[in-house]
Amino acid sequence: MAQLQTHNIDKADETRKSQASAHVDVVTLGTFTLGRETCQPDWAWSKDVKPIVGTGSCPERHTRICLSARMRVHSDDGTELTIGPGDVFVLEPGHDVRTVGKCGGFG
Repeated sequence: MAQLQTHNIDKADETRKSQASAHVDVVTLGTFTLGRETCQPDWAWSKDVKPIVGTGSCPERHTRICLSARMRVHSDDGTELTIGPGDVFVLEPGHDVRTVGKCGGFG
């Protein structure tokens, strides 16, 4: 494997349409994968993903950075927070998220 690699997210290896109001552009470099998620203003995990996954809240852990707009997070333990541009965050399993305005880019 080459020591130096680059790949522009605007020319993603794959685009995953998770539902009508969101998609994820995915780039893979060796064993590292990064996705940029874009969600529309009406997107909410509980509305758009919960019916597909069938769990009460998101069962996945996410480590991301917010590139633009805002999102509101509610965890199963009652903790709430708003994430905005430049915020690096970790969401442990057991959360619900909704966009506040157009959210372009959660890497």
